[in-house]
Amino acid sequence: MTDDKDVLRDVWFGRIPTCFTLYQDEITEREAEPYYLLLPRISYLTLVTDKVKKHFQKVMRQEEINEIWFEYEGTPLKWHYPIGLLFDLHASNTALPWSITVHFKNFPEKDLLHCHSKDVIEAHFMACIKEADALKHKSQVINEMQKKDHKQLWMGLQNDKFEQFWAINRKLMEYPPEDSGFRYIPFRIYQATTERPFIQKLFRPIASGGQLHTLGDLLKDVCPSAITPEDGEKKTQVMIHGIEPMLETPIQWLSEHMSYPDNFLHISIIPRPTD
Repeated sequence: MTDDKDVLRDVWFGRIPTCFTLYQDEITEREAEPYYLLLPRISYLTLVTDKVKKHFQKVMRQEEINEIWFEYEGTPLKWHYPIGLLFDLHASNTALPWSITVHFKNFPEKDLLHCHSKDVIEAHFMACIKEADALKHKSQVINEMQKKDHKQLWMGLQNDKFEQFWAINRKLMEYPPEDSGFRYIPFRIYQATTERPFIQKLFRPIASGGQLHTLGDLLKDVCPSAITPEDGEKKTQVMIHGIEPMLETPIQWLSEHMSYPDNFLHISIIPRPTD
């Protein structure tokens, strides 16, 4: 892969200032103060909220504590989506800090998966990495790794260790010199205005004529409604890691540098603010 290490670092160390408040109907023994945290964009909510949990459990009766879950303006937040994706999709045009509501009861079974331990997150994370490598390298790279390498990827993410993670992940971002990129690009496109979870299909980084496919080419093929007609006004924003990449950016470069640790490009299509 081309070595734009500064980009990789900027993506890794992206943070969202967040204010957690306890839902007003939760029963507490004394008033629950809000809790502030800088959330890593690349991580998962249930991986980085131990301090939040402890803070609010201190003011609650033990019998009132069930599985913790989070909500933003009435929308339950899916823990198996990376934090940065959740923010881009639901809150990217709101003032900071991001205001998240904490719940300990009435778990929304229809909207959220249960997450009883970090093993559940690890299993989900590794399943995504394996799926991404199947698309990129027919699973050859991940299958040649040892169990300790898989563990190092997970521990690097869990402990927020950039070097530890990228020492292994670098191999997943390489391709043979005779190829100009991956076999297919692992991506998922999420639309704020639809109930559909996401769009995902096979897309090659190189066109049959040899030219590099761009982000714009991907959107035209997979989600044409996100592209502004030449005579029309821009109605949507295309966000990856909180920024709007230029549509001319090669999709191969984005896949190498702007994927989340699960090796997928998570792309949010959101309505452009009207004010």
